Amino acid sequence: MSISISLKPFNTFGLDQSCSLLIEASSREELIKTSLMAYATDKPMLILGGGSNLVLTEDFDGTVIRILTKGIEVTETQDTFLLTIEAGENWHDLVKFCLQNDMPGLENMALIPGTVGAAPIQNIGAYGIEFSQVCDWVDYLDLQTGEIHRLSNQECLFDYRDSIFKGKLRDKSVILAIGLKLAKAWQPNLSYGPLADFAADTVTAAEIFDRVCEVRQRKLPDPQLLGNAGSFFKNPVVSAAEYQRLANEFPGIVGYALEGGAVKLAAGWLIDKAGLKGYRQDGVGVHEHQALVLVNLGAATGQSVCELARHVINSVFAKFGVMLEPEPRVIGRNGEVTI
Repeated sequence: MSISISLKPFNTFGLDQSCSLLIEASSREELIKTSLMAYATDKPMLILGGGSNLVLTEDFDGTVIRILTKGIEVTETQDTFLLTIEAGENWHDLVKFCLQNDMPGLENMALIPGTVGAAPIQNIGAYGIEFSQVCDWVDYLDLQTGEIHRLSNQECLFDYRDSIFKGKLRDKSVILAIGLKLAKAWQPNLSYGPLADFAADTVTAAEIFDRVCEVRQRKLPDPQLLGNAGSFFKNPVVSAAEYQRLANEFPGIVGYALEGGAVKLAAGWLIDKAGLKGYRQDGVGVHEHQALVLVNLGAATGQSVCELARHVINSVFAKFGVMLEPEPRVIGRNGEVTI
């Protein structure tokens, strides 16, 4: 008789799928041991942090390992604070820890859900700051050799919501810890709209933190009340010429200039203008206050989430000629699948 363990409490979308074996690793040694043991079997393995970036579409036919490792160590040089953080630490708690200890630099990324170990995979970011801007190194377990390696910032191949851990090292590595480097000569980043009314010479990191929290809590639903995976779609990047075409046809389109001339479009704006904010079908919907978020209305399944996501992608492409990409990982019976 097979054992079925519910994963509903461990994914923020609240999708009721299960697995045959769930292991909780509270120490680095336990994480290494259980990961290598699971990888050596003929069954699939899923590494789970906060469960905030997942869409579970089927019962998982393998081992799920929850990373619960804890620990923050701080050293410093004349110019920087150097932090070593275990993968199971909560990201938002880390942001608060840094502020409480007068180490600013992460405040723009307040309230991003999930664990520290997931941060380099997605190269998380918000309000003008990305993880890659503060990352010093990443330690990971090579599942094929059992060796532990440290990658420098450059070796992680960070890009917009991307890294080597989604490419060459996908399904071959488990992140164990990260190193951050925070400059003591703090400079506020006020490049995004909700922060633009602050004065750079007087604003404090705590004020930025409070504003980011206020905006996110106003726009984004609490997963405890309304299941969701945060921002469901990446902000698409287009060429300057494509942006000009869109701006001519759709005045008011929201875009942010990037280095090299490309422009990052606001996916939420595109979804809203496609008439989908508040749209509902089959127990899942587009959030009424933030079109970038898909929400579980109480009866969602992984399949219904994916069906709505495909509808959003197709509708935006039909109106704007811009293809959206989902941000969460979609997990089927044997591992990651396409939406």
